[in-house]
Amino acid sequence: MPSTSRPLRKLGFLTIGLFDEADPRGGHESTLEIIELGERLGFDSAWVRHRHLQYGISSPVAVLAAASQRTSRIELGTAVIPLGWENPLRLAEDLATVDVLSGGRLNPGVSVGPPMHYDRVREALYADTADVEDFGYERVRRLLDFVRGEPASDFSGTEGFEVFSDRVQPHSPGLGSRMWYGGGSLRSARWAGEHGMNLLTSSVVKAEGPEDAAAGPPDFAEIQLSHIRAFRAHHPDGDDARVSQGLVVIPTDSATPAQRAKYEEYAAQRTPRTTAPQGPARLLFAPDLVGTSAEIAERLHAHAAFREVDEVAFALPFTFEHEDYVQILTDLATRLGPALGRHSPPA
Repeated sequence: MPSTSRPLRKLGFLTIGLFDEADPRGGHESTLEIIELGERLGFDSAWVRHRHLQYGISSPVAVLAAASQRTSRIELGTAVIPLGWENPLRLAEDLATVDVLSGGRLNPGVSVGPPMHYDRVREALYADTADVEDFGYERVRRLLDFVRGEPASDFSGTEGFEVFSDRVQPHSPGLGSRMWYGGGSLRSARWAGEHGMNLLTSSVVKAEGPEDAAAGPPDFAEIQLSHIRAFRAHHPDGDDARVSQGLVVIPTDSATPAQRAKYEEYAAQRTPRTTAPQGPARLLFAPDLVGTSAEIAERLHAHAAFREVDEVAFALPFTFEHEDYVQILTDLATRLGPALGRHSPPA
């Protein structure tokens, strides 16, 4: 088996935190238990997705605040918060508060773009400003400035009995270096690098450039590799700039026959979308990796983009049961991690 050019240093996982509308607490409690399990298994990080007006976590910062009080070591991240739904100043306050409560373990990941189904939610979200809201990179820059301690007001001092600050409080000094951008395009990768962020890659990229039927279908790994290299080429830290990869990975070492069948069916249903770019944005999806840890490790070592990273946040499938996640996480930590050369941190 060929070795990676970058030994795996950080092992993480990502969950969407689904819940039943009739019992939302049950699903949120399951997510917290999974994060607690991740810490016991020695994972370096746990990440939660963000879903608005769906039956998944709509407030990941609040969920991670709860997780920060039930864990002591594992890093806690968002992958990702869509900033089109957020006020950067208010979000900066929430992020700094949770980072302080967690002891400096928060890894906020964000992205830009209009809110999903914007035409249907614009009046509820921005009743008075819908036509002038800026959903581009400037929204991220504002958030970064606030998190990093730049002024948010032109006033500080005492007014009566109250004391005011001109920057976001609490201020968490290390948080600015732990801000991540979730990008799937060359432009986003370059922008994140130029602004000193870390880069979250996932199982989706944009197949940019002209279509060339003679050249065959675009290669996901090569596209993702180009993003990673462009990011580092524009980052002040160069080749040391942090990148995390987030493919869907499902090890089956300790799975029951019924679980293996379910996992394989899940991946098979999603495979057709990986054969060609999808939609006007030409989104290209990576195949889900299902198999024994040895088989998955071999496929990852052959993945051009994986060979460039030393951090991962493997994505858990959306629709599985709690016991499935327990089995998958256990195999990720005890079988696949070691197969990738990663050693568990001290408990």
